[in-house]
Amino acid sequence: MPTSPSSVEQPGRRSLLKRLSGVLAGSFLAGPLQALFGRGATATAGTLTGGGGTPFVAEIILAGFNFPPSGYARCDGQLMAISQNTALFSLLGTTYGGDGRTTFALPNLNGRVPIGRGQGPGLTDRELGAEGGSTAVELQASEMPTHSHVLELTYSTALGTTGSPAGAFLASNASGLPQYHSSSAGNMATGATGDAQPHNNLQPYNTLAYYIALQGIFPQRS
Repeated sequence: MPTSPSSVEQPGRRSLLKRLSGVLAGSFLAGPLQALFGRGATATAGTLTGGGGTPFVAEIILAGFNFPPSGYARCDGQLMAISQNTALFSLLGTTYGGDGRTTFALPNLNGRVPIGRGQGPGLTDRELGAEGGSTAVELQASEMPTHSHVLELTYSTALGTTGSPAGAFLASNASGLPQYHSSSAGNMATGATGDAQPHNNLQPYNTLAYYIALQGIFPQRS
């Protein structure tokens, strides 16, 4: 049975239209992506990075392995040479340390939890690079709730032979004990208790490693 030219050309035509629509869709999406994230930007593994998965300079990552990847360094407060890391220094400056002439420091996140910069509702303001907090705290008297202590007194009964016994004794010729104090004047006080040891002040945690990108795409201000 002879075939018509139109029936032969239809699959090829559909394939061409398919490829053309794919190109147009890619071009349509590329514009907004480049406008939002810069030319060549991609989003990989839920993290916004530069083109081809390249990180931004000074971008910090969390990892479950114990060595910095290529192009990264540990966030351990180490000093870096400005001459060899000019892009990174232009972003960090001496926020985390260094003399600002030949060296600057990386953030030190060893045993620390990062918090967001700024002032949250009802909280104090936190500047970039500021440190604080303690792993253990010893409470002061002013930090304790109002409370009372029990004062234990020893006493005994005895028959008195005079109306004004000396030394606050119940009777001079009996085996009584002092009622409150051995002299006629004095202050009573409870004994000290406790060991004055600091208590643990740590939240539940699981340790990971922080690494900072030394190279990559220089971030642009929005």
